Amino acid sequence: MNDSAADEGSASGERPGPRRAGRPSRKQVLLRLDPKVHDALARWAADELRSSNAQIEYLLRRALAEAGRLPSSAAPIPRRGRPPGRADGAPEERD
Repeated sequence: MNDSAADEGSASGERPGPRRAGRPSRKQVLLRLDPKVHDALARWAADELRSSNAQIEYLLRRALAEAGRLPSSAAPIPRRGRPPGRADGAPEERD
């Protein structure tokens, strides 16, 4: 097997996901957790209206930043959900 195949994730059995326009690709990893840890994480994520995956990324980024190890070149966490409305609460007008 050549090095380029390993770089693309095919050596680990990962399938590249569909790329969306304007979004950089994201690294996929397999994470094994104790079931009780996963349950606690899922509850915490639900309390903060995040997915378990988003909660893990949030916590990892926070830990890296606190340790001074978050790369300055790391892209910000993409915002999910409905775009913010107007400041006066009225729906945006469409032409």
